[in-house]
Amino acid sequence: MTMNNAHHPAFKAIRSEFIEALNVTVQEYEHKETGAKHFHIASDNDENVFLVGLKTVPTDSCGVAHILEHTVLCGSERFPVRDPFFMMIRRSLNTFMNAFTSSDWTAYPFASKNKKDFRNLLDVYLDAVFFSRLDPLDFSQEGHRLEFAEPTNPDSELTYKGVVFNEMKGAMSSPTSVLWQAVTKYLCPSNTYHFNSGGEPTDIPDLSYDDLMAFYRKHYHPSNAVFMTFGDIPAEELQAEFETKVLSRFERLDDKVSVPNVKRYFSPVRVEEGYATDEAKEDGSHVVVGWLLGESIDLAQQFEAELLSSVLLDNSASPLRRALENSELGQSPSPLCGLEDSNKEMSFMCGLEGVKRDNAPQVEALILNTLEDIAEHGIEQDMVDAMLHQLELSQREIGGDSYPYGLQLILSALSTAVHEGDVIAQLDLDPVIESMREKVAEKDYIPTLVRDLLLSNAHRITLTLSPDEALEARRNQAEKDRLSKIKAGLNEAQKQHIVERSQALKERQEQVDDMSILPKVGLEDVPARLPEYEHEQVTESLSITFYPQGTNGLVYQQLVTELPALTEDETKYLPLYAYLVTELGVGDQDYLAVQSRQAQVCGGLGASSSIRTELIDKQRVSGYFVLSSKALVTNAKAMTELMAQTFNDVRFDEEGRIKELISQRRARRERSITGQGHALAMSAASSGMSGLSAQQEAWGGMSGIRDVIALDDSLKNDSTAMSTLRSVLESIHSKLAGAAKQVLLVAEPHHKESLMAQTSPVWQAVANHEQLTHFSLPAIDQTVKQAWVTATQVSFCAKAFKAVAGEHPDVAPLTVLGGFLRNGYLHRAIREQGGAYGGGATFDGSSGAFRFYSYRDPRLLETLADFDASIDWLLGNEHSHDALEEAVLGVIGSMDKPGSPAGEAQSDFFLQLHRRSQAYREAFRAGVLSVTVDDLKRVAKLYLTKENESIAVVTASSNKQLLDDAGFDICTL
Repeated sequence: MTMNNAHHPAFKAIRSEFIEALNVTVQEYEHKETGAKHFHIASDNDENVFLVGLKTVPTDSCGVAHILEHTVLCGSERFPVRDPFFMMIRRSLNTFMNAFTSSDWTAYPFASKNKKDFRNLLDVYLDAVFFSRLDPLDFSQEGHRLEFAEPTNPDSELTYKGVVFNEMKGAMSSPTSVLWQAVTKYLCPSNTYHFNSGGEPTDIPDLSYDDLMAFYRKHYHPSNAVFMTFGDIPAEELQAEFETKVLSRFERLDDKVSVPNVKRYFSPVRVEEGYATDEAKEDGSHVVVGWLLGESIDLAQQFEAELLSSVLLDNSASPLRRALENSELGQSPSPLCGLEDSNKEMSFMCGLEGVKRDNAPQVEALILNTLEDIAEHGIEQDMVDAMLHQLELSQREIGGDSYPYGLQLILSALSTAVHEGDVIAQLDLDPVIESMREKVAEKDYIPTLVRDLLLSNAHRITLTLSPDEALEARRNQAEKDRLSKIKAGLNEAQKQHIVERSQALKERQEQVDDMSILPKVGLEDVPARLPEYEHEQVTESLSITFYPQGTNGLVYQQLVTELPALTEDETKYLPLYAYLVTELGVGDQDYLAVQSRQAQVCGGLGASSSIRTELIDKQRVSGYFVLSSKALVTNAKAMTELMAQTFNDVRFDEEGRIKELISQRRARRERSITGQGHALAMSAASSGMSGLSAQQEAWGGMSGIRDVIALDDSLKNDSTAMSTLRSVLESIHSKLAGAAKQVLLVAEPHHKESLMAQTSPVWQAVANHEQLTHFSLPAIDQTVKQAWVTATQVSFCAKAFKAVAGEHPDVAPLTVLGGFLRNGYLHRAIREQGGAYGGGATFDGSSGAFRFYSYRDPRLLETLADFDASIDWLLGNEHSHDALEEAVLGVIGSMDKPGSPAGEAQSDFFLQLHRRSQAYREAFRAGVLSVTVDDLKRVAKLYLTKENESIAVVTASSNKQLLDDAGFDICTL
């Protein structure tokens, strides 16, 4: 890889280093005048990434850093439009755009494969961050404001509104978020981590506009910034943009922003707090033991802590996780188990959820006794070596399926960069792994770490977080009382000011900006064709398809089994079977031995089902069961043998393990609701539109959560439940064994022959059969009107309309319509005016459902009305070609979004398997590019009708009566 190390004269080069394991060169620079750092990760990858990070250190829980992150993006000096961030999302081919607020930094990242688009976004981001307008009206919209329930009527009830205010009400409805904030509050009593950087809903109204401006002036300065870039644009070109657009206008800021270290406890502390719930279960408490460790920028300390955490907690064979999982004191290990190394000082936590409050001391004793036992008797060397192997595997893997790969690398080093650590060392892990290999050979290495970092560490807390069914009512009453007191103290002029500000904000939200001042890409910038992926199929008794991809020394393998016909019970438990099959014993090895073996030879095993509707009929499906793994190429044969043995000989006689896994699954699913409420609402709303959509809701929706709760309860209370479940699982297993199979291999081309030689003999020994029966689902076609009530401070609303699917020509305009309605109407109505964190519309091609949604929404019926109003807006107005082009660009951008090398190959393989050929995808793309505004109006008029409508919401139990009166079926977990 040839790299240009030239730099702009306003910068000085600090150092440059090639990292062989990543095939990148990391270049470090410093701006001479301001001291701003620039780290450039030079790569042949054409998906260029930019991030500017700022150290942001709140001194309270008013959410100043978070609200500033939102408000900064609402207009700037060169781009004085109301909402350039969301406008640019529509005018761009970005592969990623966002902004993040962490505990001690705020970051603004984006990525694009298109060079013109990258420079457009860079222009807008640089101006937004360093020259934001910070209009007081934007602060009131994004942060918080007082507003009358009837905005023009000062005699109506006074309320709080604001996007971040409602976002954090939603976030803090999650017990896991409450748990995290409580743990860090007590672990860090004397510095910024003591506070909730996102903002506590009770504290957010205390933040003033003047406070926001003071925080901006102090923290949003190049002297407090780090620029991080990745890709094939040379550092010199990027620095020229930084200098011209931003840095030349600043001088060095001497008032340095820093995070002092925590003042340490002399002895451990024990604390209790509560979290809101609908019902106070006796065994609903969380107990977490946490320690504050050393600085995360000390690489030696960081990797010692990471290795120790992995050895203790990585999998079910790890000694501390095993003790927690096998304990009768709780339901499952805490979601906080592990090392937190993104703050300046690291912390290690472990514990249990689903605990009786009085058992907290016993949970603490279990953890400390387990650690004492490890310190005294040591740990098997194989387990320590396996964790080093996992570190090496994660170092080599090229990601990109969730975030762009370059952004993943940048984020992994961002905290180090912000706190002025060694970024290159943080990215180049091979030397530290080799150093660790020498250290772990010493017999007492892990026991010494356990003693030094944990047992002898006095800065320890034990937190008990218990359910409080009255907390939500007290919180709501306190908010009402506070607002009543404020209103009682208002004079007529102050009331009028609130009315006038509400009107001014409404006018600002409805103003039509001159979008031409923003840069854009157009349809002429769209790649002409989708990429094609080379592959080769070797057909023997069991065929193997090989995709040559740049996987950096890793091999990805999947055993793909066609799903046979299943009974209703077998279909119901298919996802559970997939969850269990890689977590149980195999042959004569118990699950502990298998977990250890997985860690030694591969990156773990996973199983899932791939089920899609057929293109010609959305009530018919094709389905496959997929067993997956990845490994270093040197371990390919051992991985393949483990996969084959798991598929052939998994054992369902470990009943205690099955119960424990189902209990853990229940805990995970229950706490997932507030984070994905919009997806759950959409799934419920479209559940009547096809057999697959009904089954997906029964598997992964609110119904699925209710079912796993019922199953967990039955296994605890019904002595026959386990034998019934085992019978179903064994029947599924038997049917899969008798089904047709094939294998997918993804690796670098030069490894093909050796991989085939190692893996093919193993797979040819696995029985392959002609497929005699095929998986199917009963046809479903009905409307629903459901309200799921749960413990949340906000709502998630969804409306779905029955439409077409597959190869129907209306699929293209329906797909474009979602973005068109979001851009033109829903974003303003639901987020800006309604105060929800998000909202929009999307077309689900698998169920043939057009779906509206809102996320962390303070409203309910009003939002459902806004969904309908967006259709009226579409049909009742003329619309510009530019608006259409933006919606089309959004669809094309999502189609063209790159993944990891392995992920792209796997995606192509399964699209082909489900008969979504390259020709089909190109035809759909062409259909999208040819959509007209008349097409959008036509499909809206045809499909988005009352008789095609279904509705579902996920909301608080306090709304039960309102929804009952509105004709909803009330559903509970």
